[in-house]
Amino acid sequence: MEKLSPAKRSTELEYAIREIAVLASKIAESGRKIIHLNIGDPVNFDFKTPNHIKEALIDAVKDNYNMYSASEGQHDLRSAISYKLSTQHINISEDEIIVTNGISEAIQMLLGVLVDEGDEILLPSPTYPSYRSYIKFYGGIPVTYETLEEEKWNPSFDDIKKKISRKTKAILLVNPNNPTGAVWSEKIIKEIIQIAAEDNIPLISDEVYDEIIFSGTHIPTAKVANEVPVIGFNGFSKAHLMTGWRLGYMYFHNPNGVLDVIKEGVLKTARIRLCANTPVQKAGVAALKGPKNHITELINKLRIRRDICVKRLLENEIISTNIPEGAYYLFPKIDLSNTKWKNDKEFVEDLLKETGVCLVPGSGFGRAQHFRLVFLPTPAVLEEALDKINNFLRKSLQRGS
Repeated sequence: MEKLSPAKRSTELEYAIREIAVLASKIAESGRKIIHLNIGDPVNFDFKTPNHIKEALIDAVKDNYNMYSASEGQHDLRSAISYKLSTQHINISEDEIIVTNGISEAIQMLLGVLVDEGDEILLPSPTYPSYRSYIKFYGGIPVTYETLEEEKWNPSFDDIKKKISRKTKAILLVNPNNPTGAVWSEKIIKEIIQIAAEDNIPLISDEVYDEIIFSGTHIPTAKVANEVPVIGFNGFSKAHLMTGWRLGYMYFHNPNGVLDVIKEGVLKTARIRLCANTPVQKAGVAALKGPKNHITELINKLRIRRDICVKRLLENEIISTNIPEGAYYLFPKIDLSNTKWKNDKEFVEDLLKETGVCLVPGSGFGRAQHFRLVFLPTPAVLEEALDKINNFLRKSLQRGS
């Protein structure tokens, strides 16, 4: 029997963050120590899921809350999410909220409903790679608009306007941004809203890092969107340290019911997959209603770790970087013009093979000549990793001169 051929749509799926981890695993098998600065999972380091959230999950399981639940999410969780949104001055009823198995499922569901063959979605460059892959998976075309590194990764409004076409189905904002850590101001968001309003284009707003802010204030898109429809994504993985629990949600800022058909399509998709994890939804309620001290501690630790990384990376003359205002990523630029590396992927792979330090190439986020570094490890581990990076660059540049 001949080997089966996969569907063409599956052959274009890419996810650089975990693809580099495959190489790291092979290197680890040889006995080399790997320092993982590639995956944004705080629970993998010294940030632990708060006890009140863990206890809520345990109690739910013990109380036999282990059955299938409502496809759109349980009432108490959607009510708690609605309340959280109201504290951000967003009036969203629980009927406009759908609970998902992490934001990844929310992205997959929404794009499956929104995108037909040849449709275009505008994405910031750089951006989280799942969007690009899922748009292609459903036959759509990801169209990137520029964000300006020299202006703290703020978007180019002229480029957004230039990229809009009759095929544009939505404009994506990732704010705070993965991979750059940029946090867009209210003025910037309002400008994008105005552009969208002129062409009757809905907005998709990924806000999963909304509570991890080092400076300034995060403004949810729906708060200032007025009559422009917004589909918001958020979840529990990051601020509530529940990465492996896979709990997220989408909400619909739905003026005049313009998103009703899209929401119904997502609900039909949700019914096909039955439901989000039932006992974990009880833990989600506890996360939203319980104490938030762990978030303050998370931010304080991350600020110290961010500053260590910025200082140490800038010891290299071929590296430049903005200081992130949110999330837990650095996205430095590396000048490879006088080096042996042809591109950022070669640099990252060579660094990993020689030192065991695992980064992600910037091209995996749609921006070449960069890399993403996660500053979640302890200061001691980060210092060790940065020593290795700096020594590696120093030796490589000396050999090349």
